[in-house]
Formats: sequence, C-alpha cells, structure tokens
Amino acid sequence: DKEIGEYVKPEEWDSFIERSDVVLIDTRNFYETEIGSFTNAIDPKAKNFTELLNWLSKNMLTVENKRKKIAMFCTGGIRCEKASSLMKNQGFKNVYHLKGGILKYFELISEQQSKWEGECFVFDDRVSVKQDLSEGMYDMCHGCRMPITEKDKTSNKYIKGVSCSKCFDK
Repeated sequence: DKEIGEYVKPEEWDSFIERSDVVLIDTRNFYETEIGSFTNAIDPKAKNFTELLNWLSKNMLTVENKRKKIAMFCTGGIRCEKASSLMKNQGFKNVYHLKGGILKYFELISEQQSKWEGECFVFDDRVSVKQDLSEGMYDMCHGCRMPITEKDKTSNKYIKGVSCSKCFDK
C-alpha cells in the first residue's frame, strides 16, 4: 500500500489551485508543457520522470513549502500520483493531485470556465488535443519528437521526417 497524495476532483480543481497557500506543479516533460498548462503552474522543464523527481527533491524540499499545499497534475494522473508518493515519503503532509489528469479535466470542465491555457500533448497520432478533446493543431517533428506548428514547418531548418528548428543544429 503506497502512500500517495489526495485526489482533487476536476470540478474542484480551479478553485483549489487559486488558493494562495497552493504551489502548482506541472509534472509532465518539457515538450508537453511547451504547448499548454494551467495558469501559474511551475514548469520544472524536465526531460523525463527521473529528472522531475530530482527537480522536486532539489527545489521543493523547504520548510516553507512543507507548510503549503503542493498540487500536481499530468496528462492522465499516473505521473503526478507517483510524484506525490515521493513527496509524501519526504515528509510532505499536504500533497494533492488532479484526479484523472488533464484529459478528465477537459472532459468535465468547459473551456469558458477553465484555468488551462493552450493544448494538451498526447502520446498518440493526434499529438495534441484542444480543451473540447478534439484533435489539436500540432504535428510532431520526427527528428526530436517535439510538437511543431504549421508556422514551424515554414522554417528553412524544417525538413519533413528529419528535423525542425529545435533540433536542426543538434
């Protein structure tokens, strides 16, 4: 029985994350956070889950933060659940995560009411989804797997199936 944070229902999430005693952390990878996130969320800019856990250990383990409520979110709710477990094991009492993740939030909360800005990266052929869960406007660079826009494709560094301006020089 692993210890995890408390779930916050999507219907209660917006009012919860607006509280002054809440620190909001996006637990997704940098290429996911680049195309959308919740307003005022901290983006650790992690390349992978291990890097996120290292960032949490380095940056969140302060006496001041232990008095606050730590709220985490991810696409489907799995990564933030694992991250909340780490935080609980390191002595945090007030750890929360979005039940069902961003996708469940999109399903239940109207875009008019939503505190989300942008699109949500998904790990399938759609690349991203809009808040109404329809396919988003992003494509993916086959070289670096980063989400790219139609405008990105006009760059002379974009070579279909090879590179984009983000990875052309690497």
